Amino acid sequence: MTTNITANPWETGIDELERYALEECVKRRRVDRSVSVLILPDKHGEMAIKFARLGIQTVVADSPNHKNDIEGRILAAGLQNEVCYTACTLPELPEFSQGEPFDIIVIRRGLCSLPYEEARRVVRQLLLRLKIGGKLYISVLGLHSELSEGYAASESTIDQRFAMLSPMLAGKYDIQHPVCLYTERNLFMLLLEAGASVLRTLTTTYGNVKGIGVRV
Repeated sequence: MTTNITANPWETGIDELERYALEECVKRRRVDRSVSVLILPDKHGEMAIKFARLGIQTVVADSPNHKNDIEGRILAAGLQNEVCYTACTLPELPEFSQGEPFDIIVIRRGLCSLPYEEARRVVRQLLLRLKIGGKLYISVLGLHSELSEGYAASESTIDQRFAMLSPMLAGKYDIQHPVCLYTERNLFMLLLEAGASVLRTLTTTYGNVKGIGVRV
């Protein structure tokens, strides 16, 4: 497992998990035209736009602070009929006016801002928002990454691992709140304990951890 890679952990763009989710949408569209996706959060609406351009009904759930940015980008892309925004601040989940139950839910980064027990509760609730056979795609910050340098909870068990990053890394990546960093096994167990069937987990070259679970 690679450690201490300096690539930005908040980096967006096509990565493994996003590619898997997009490919799954294409497969589902071949047999059902009414595929729906929930993404949370999606600060700039970038991922939502990619799904919407495939003809997917997409819901973005994010902080009210990002509402204008997300809606502006959606409007500029001409996709206001395919994408809708819903205010959401984890661990609270809103009622979604459309798309539910979803075929796919993508959680980007948000779980790391919660203690493990709260994250598990959120994942369990999100599984219930999926169709049977729907897939949950999760991306979290990794313990075996640059972020663990000076991280006060690096030796704690996952249920106690919730702390600030070192001042240098907190400033470098603008993560000014406590986080829970995950190993690949931690994410596997999170999905399993929440009630998902785990399809796969992986660790990126710069140490972040990703997983795919299915509602059964």
